Amino acid sequence: MHNTTAMLIELGAIILALGLLGRLAGRVGFSPIPLYLLAGLAFGHGGILPLQASEEFVATGAEIGVILLLLMLGLEYSASSLVTTLKTQYPSGAVDFVLNAAPGAVAALLLGWGPVAAVALAGVTWISSSGVIAKVLGDLGRTGNRETPVVLCVLVMEDLAMAVYLPILTALLAGVSLAGGSVTLLISLGTVGAVLYIALRHGRIVSRAVSSDNPEMLLLAVLGLTLLVAGVAQHLQVSAAVGAFLVGIALSEEVAEGAHGLLSPLRDLFAAVFFVFFGLHTDPADIPPVLLPALALAVVTMLTKIATGWWAARRAGIAPKGRWRTGGTLVARGEFSIVIAGLAVGTEPRIGPLATAYVLILVVLGPLTARWTEPLASRLTRRRSPDRPRNTAPVDQSEPVHAGG
Repeated sequence: MHNTTAMLIELGAIILALGLLGRLAGRVGFSPIPLYLLAGLAFGHGGILPLQASEEFVATGAEIGVILLLLMLGLEYSASSLVTTLKTQYPSGAVDFVLNAAPGAVAALLLGWGPVAAVALAGVTWISSSGVIAKVLGDLGRTGNRETPVVLCVLVMEDLAMAVYLPILTALLAGVSLAGGSVTLLISLGTVGAVLYIALRHGRIVSRAVSSDNPEMLLLAVLGLTLLVAGVAQHLQVSAAVGAFLVGIALSEEVAEGAHGLLSPLRDLFAAVFFVFFGLHTDPADIPPVLLPALALAVVTMLTKIATGWWAARRAGIAPKGRWRTGGTLVARGEFSIVIAGLAVGTEPRIGPLATAYVLILVVLGPLTARWTEPLASRLTRRRSPDRPRNTAPVDQSEPVHAGG
């Protein structure tokens, strides 16, 4: 009884603190994720008030948080649009990988952490935060902009690439042989291919199986299916988060719309727990020694992400202002960077503090670059061409089209 009482008190304190921090972040106008990470540092090992009784429950909640984050992202897409996106925009994904994974790999090698840590840190710097970016697009009113599909395209390709990257990383971290790693990768690709096939060919059947006019029944069916597929995917050496993402794209628009409203509060709760959980396992005393490398890496990868977005938007025929907005929007890192670092901590413990500091920096800078990259680029461009007539400025074709003029 004593342990149960202590767990309830700790959980209540954590959730209340997260609610207050989220409210503060909303008033200031930036993402609450940095505050959640700081809360984890405060409640974790070496923090102000270390948890004792509720750590195991928080760990389970964190797993659910990752699953729900990717499920909700998957609900935004249909399987057919996903396949079309991959066919037309895969060069942008390749450029994204080269420009943003390389700095992390090089940094790990320069720090003397070895090749396995280099693969892990490459993933940390490569993947943008779908959750943070989706929130920023909504906050800035850009969901209807012509460059927004380019942003979503890059995010989708990154998320799908995790189905290949995570099994490879897991095999390397476990010291599995080349043959064993190849088998793991084949199983992973086969699982992803099977789920994609079901989503494309039989998505309506899946949707009818879970569809219900009763919100309670719909919530239970979608959540149960997601957790089941995520667990099976993880058992088959595929990320549970990727499995949840594929469940999301398999559901039809009608079911997805209903599930989105029901699951959003759960997603927000467990996602907050996930970020706290990562902070719990990072000693605040470990961060100052890696702060300068994290800052340097953040600056470099902020610039490479802006370049990635600019190139991808240019390839899609977006006007210059939209290109800069695309690049600035992609800067934020978050959930996947932390997932990858969490996997690699057992092999290289210093990755955890570095990733925490790195994500803290870019999750704060991300909303700022999304807002200010395009105005700053436009101002610099005007300074370089002061004699240009005002009435010959190009029309920005990246803005949303509004009816009625």
